Amino acid sequence: MYLTGFADEAAQDIDNQIRITKVLGWENIEARSIDGINIHDLPEDKFDEVAGKLADAGVKVNCFGSTISNWASQITDPFEDTIERVERAIPRMQKLDTKLIRIMSYAFPSDMNDLQEEERFSRLREITRRFTDAGLQPVHENCMNYGGMSYQHTIKMLENVPGLKLVFDTGNPVFNKDRSKPEPWPWQSSWEFYSNVKEHIEYIHIKDAQMPDGSEEPVYTYPGEGDGNVKRILDDLLASGYDGGISIEPHLATVFHADDAFDSVKCEETYTEYGQRIMNMLGISQ
Repeated sequence: MYLTGFADEAAQDIDNQIRITKVLGWENIEARSIDGINIHDLPEDKFDEVAGKLADAGVKVNCFGSTISNWASQITDPFEDTIERVERAIPRMQKLDTKLIRIMSYAFPSDMNDLQEEERFSRLREITRRFTDAGLQPVHENCMNYGGMSYQHTIKMLENVPGLKLVFDTGNPVFNKDRSKPEPWPWQSSWEFYSNVKEHIEYIHIKDAQMPDGSEEPVYTYPGEGDGNVKRILDDLLASGYDGGISIEPHLATVFHADDAFDSVKCEETYTEYGQRIMNMLGISQ
């Protein structure tokens, strides 16, 4: 078992992402954006610079937090756009010796009567094939996408996309409606979702939030202070022999896809505090 995190929530530049990771005593980063650009979209010279700094510091990228088929991508978008990202990511992952890449299953459908499941599954099969043929493992996150609509949707997706595995986010069910049920959809349960997909989990994201009360916007919290069943899930996962990565995604001082100003001091403080609290929850001394 190892600890890692979305270091772009700690700092925007790679130097400080590395520094803060090492302050926590960690050796891994889940790389998403660097200077505001996703790692698979960086210009080639900038990517080479980042790779060199990581190597010099002895810090690894354990997972690409990609934008591939994510919540901002529509199933009606040209598939070529997705494949371009896949083909840029593969050689970069190989250069960094990164085995995991986070993907999704395109945004929620605008019409719940037309999920376009076969198109989604067809695209995901091709994405998964390209990565696994290269010796890499795509992991699907239960976010604001088809697979995140309920654990039943995730299971159906896995049945139709051989080779795809999961990264389970503890906080995402808290603010996503359970679309396996009739309207008005109830909020999902993190524990229920986890329990039903547990056997497919390759990797885990730690986020926590309080269940929205009359609002669609969650209140993000430190781990264990929200409705994400973080400790219960971690205890069960580790008792079951899980030995993979545990990645923090605080969403406290900044949210990756929000327009809020980036307060570097606050972001560093909350990220390190979040990491320390996870270590305390796991009984790990820094």
